[in-house]
Amino acid sequence: MAKREFEQRGVHIRRGWRQLTTAGRVRVAEGRLTLLNSRGSEIDSAPLSEVRVLAPWYVPRGCVRAVLGRTAYLLRLGPARARDVADAAHRARG
Repeated sequence: MAKREFEQRGVHIRRGWRQLTTAGRVRVAEGRLTLLNSRGSEIDSAPLSEVRVLAPWYVPRGCVRAVLGRTAYLLRLGPARARDVADAAHRARG
């Protein structure tokens, strides 16, 4: 199994107004950011060079906006972990 730089479970994942999962996972490993649903199926994945993870002023506290390629997702990780996914993506990118 590959070394994981970051993994968070129980993540609410939205794309636009659509709720994709309330118990998803976010994983940063092997130079990729992967979004998984509650059953472990992949929602989306992209190399870190094509990923932007931001915490803009207009998203609620504890959420980040992740853009994978051209698709934007809203990830609700909780206040303590929201910044960790951005930091992990930045560290793994180099």
